[in-house]
Amino acid sequence: MDLVSRISEFIERTSSSLPDDVERAIGRALRREGRGGSAAVVLRTVLDNCALARERGVPLCQDTGTLAFYVHESLRRRVTVGLLKRAVADATARGFLRKNCIDSVTGESYDDNCADGAPCVRYVDWGRRGTVTLVMKGGGSENMSRQYSLPDAGLGAGRDLEGVRRCLLDAVHRTQGYGCAPGILGVCIGGDRATGYEVAKEQLLRSLDDVSADTALAKLERRVLKEANGLGIGPMGLGGRTTLLGVKVAARPRVPASFFVTVAYMCWACRRGVLEVGS
Repeated sequence: MDLVSRISEFIERTSSSLPDDVERAIGRALRREGRGGSAAVVLRTVLDNCALARERGVPLCQDTGTLAFYVHESLRRRVTVGLLKRAVADATARGFLRKNCIDSVTGESYDDNCADGAPCVRYVDWGRRGTVTLVMKGGGSENMSRQYSLPDAGLGAGRDLEGVRRCLLDAVHRTQGYGCAPGILGVCIGGDRATGYEVAKEQLLRSLDDVSADTALAKLERRVLKEANGLGIGPMGLGGRTTLLGVKVAARPRVPASFFVTVAYMCWACRRGVLEVGS
């Protein structure tokens, strides 16, 4: 099988199969919610949907999202932007991606999901050598991402981890039932505005079982997850004990004048995967 076909099938698998760690987290959430109530109905429906999508090999969500490829730099010559576009066009033609790419000036559709900047491709020096990582992020969850600049008088948030905590809980509260809860927060503390969003989105690639190596950030992750799930927002905003499945936080240096807190919100359909290409 040639590399274009391999990557096209990789897109198909990522679109139709939820990662094991996310599916396990939804199962645990269902057990916490019990058998009755709207939260249990939503979570049970989500799990049924995931099983059917995997069994039938069809996208588990109608919004197949923005495709972001993270290509290890060892593959720069083999896995080119052009090759990835051919794989995306093939996956689209086979029905595994919705026609999901719109020209922002004319409003016309790029029916093969390929254009300048689509799909998103980054060559990175992290991760395993010879791998391609893909995350598919839907528009509903992307709309709920946001960035704060501290201090924030309205939130009573200063330039410290307590201020960060207030921002994250505000982001969850403002999301409510939008963005298809239960969700996952990818967070970047610091950086500039652009890298803040990049690093926050990269946190969504971490397993939900992963714990930050920084003890202060690990404590913040646990606390925000617990407090967010105590807000009563619940799956799809219909009430319940599960508003978030995970919180993943990273920090980057900043200049003295700026203190950004950037939140990349992901819906329950956290479609991500890693393909071993080999170097």
